[in-house]
Amino acid sequence: MLIIGAGPAGLAAAVRCAEGGRSVSIVDDNPDIGGQIWRGGPGIAKTRDASEWCTKLRSNNRISILNGRVISADRALQRVTVELAEGALVIAWSTLILATGARELFLPFPGWTLPGVVGVGGLQALVKSGLPIANKRVVVAGSGPLLLAVASYLSKQDAVVLTIAEQAPWPRLVRFGAMLLRFPSKLWQSIRLRVSLLHVRYRPGCWITRAEGDARLQRVHVTNGRTTWVEECDYAAVAFGLWPNAELASLLGCKLDESGVVVDSYGRTSLPDILCAGEVTGVGGLDLSLAEGEVAGFTACGDLTAADRLLQRRKRALAFARHLQHAFRSRPEVKGLSDPNTVICRCEDVTLGRLREVSSWRAAKLHTRCGMGPCQGRICGPALNVLFGWQASSVRPPLFPARIGSLLAEGAPRERQWQLYEDAMERGDSCNNDALQRRPLDRS
Repeated sequence: MLIIGAGPAGLAAAVRCAEGGRSVSIVDDNPDIGGQIWRGGPGIAKTRDASEWCTKLRSNNRISILNGRVISADRALQRVTVELAEGALVIAWSTLILATGARELFLPFPGWTLPGVVGVGGLQALVKSGLPIANKRVVVAGSGPLLLAVASYLSKQDAVVLTIAEQAPWPRLVRFGAMLLRFPSKLWQSIRLRVSLLHVRYRPGCWITRAEGDARLQRVHVTNGRTTWVEECDYAAVAFGLWPNAELASLLGCKLDESGVVVDSYGRTSLPDILCAGEVTGVGGLDLSLAEGEVAGFTACGDLTAADRLLQRRKRALAFARHLQHAFRSRPEVKGLSDPNTVICRCEDVTLGRLREVSSWRAAKLHTRCGMGPCQGRICGPALNVLFGWQASSVRPPLFPARIGSLLAEGAPRERQWQLYEDAMERGDSCNNDALQRRPLDRS
């Protein structure tokens, strides 16, 4: 069993697979397990849920974890190529579970490329990794509950959160709040977040229109559609929700729709030996990711009876996710913030004006190199989908920038591959190396 992604969905799937008697290998490109939502950092304790799942995983000797990045995959041969800190591995699977999560959705506006303008979750991750934020002025903007969660975290790190600009209008938020009465745990969670931010201005129906500064961010312009004002700040944390990381699934040939990878109630994709769980199937939050991870894990090891017992919980979490997506969908105004000189593709410096001269994602790549830089369209691709409705026509390896030696790994002798694996384990390329019990892969 091979699982790509060690976030909540991946951890839940791995634990249930291992409990069902399967040997499980997890590949993740973060130095610690937990994904973005359970990311640790200096002096940061994991939540109770995170600790419980990590403990379950570490106590099971059927599970091994490798710190590396999947750069290529071959559906016919059932194998993936994983780039490590040194060297690369080709790993084969009998069953594959993709739990690759999601990333932030950015909708460009003038000045969004200035240093100091970052993603909401991106700024949180930087602070958790040691970025000094105390006494720094921060404007949090965009859409979704993540704005509140990150603003609360930044405040606890002594940042001066000036305002939270939520683009969703008041009427939608009121209806969403009323709906929370059906989900008491979510309601209580929302109340606690809001209470922790009583000292911060929360502005529904507002959004950033422009960022300005000499060499780095100094101020942002915020509007409610009627009036505009200026907020002097050191950081602007901006994101308009999340976007599924479905590139690997697409490369393997899984069917996708506008939400992500298409799966049935058991997490099975359009391909018989590949399952998906978590945000890659559609953004829905922690509860849905855990439920889908457990269901996929039980399904993969053939225990459909256990999976059936979780379907109602998955259905309930999915219903909440749909309410969430409806309440915080992007309003038309935020789709029209860019002017012709606004850079859309930061890797290749492609402006909106140049992109208006073409009619499709493929044409944009051919004529402007949009989406062909280091991020491989992960930033500009979703933005262009929102702005123009363009869909990526294909996904090709490598999925990420990679060393030439890694691209040649598929031709390496088997004994060399095994030696690379043993070297990686000895060097500590495995996540949580000291705490994790491992079961070595069978050489045969």
